[in-house]
Amino acid sequence: MILAGVLLVGCTTTEPVSELPIPEETPPPVELTPEQEEPPEPTGPKRDGEGVWTGRDGEPLSRVFFFDFDKALLSPSELSELEQWASFLREERGTIVIEGHCDERGTREYNLALGERRSDAVRSFLVSAGVRNAQIDTVSYGEERPADTGHDETAWKQNRRAVIIYR
Repeated sequence: MILAGVLLVGCTTTEPVSELPIPEETPPPVELTPEQEEPPEPTGPKRDGEGVWTGRDGEPLSRVFFFDFDKALLSPSELSELEQWASFLREERGTIVIEGHCDERGTREYNLALGERRSDAVRSFLVSAGVRNAQIDTVSYGEERPADTGHDETAWKQNRRAVIIYR
């Protein structure tokens, strides 16, 4: 116990703590040019006057992402557009619903599960890109809401999709 007391007493300092000098004059405020006063341009999608979402380049931004038959994998070509959605959602804190859809082949139960995997694939990408999970809802419609009511490969390609609905 004596040793502990000696160690505690030996660790204290008796030197006064010096204060940092205060500068006599403060530097003048920095004046911003008019270009610097404007807020930065948003990097994500914007809605034009007609309700169409446009990307960084001003071109219409897709809300629909297509899938191969019996797959729930996003194609590399669609990732850049999803990244723009992620950038937008990180800044704006808006919410979206991602709808998963399938073509008419397969059972109703299987198509509902596949539609869910497709909407979850889009959600997973957005969350991994920094979007809060609470901003995203998903729903699967399976084959119930076809974009094309035809019964051939052209129609089926249009129906294998995930759709982003911004709220």
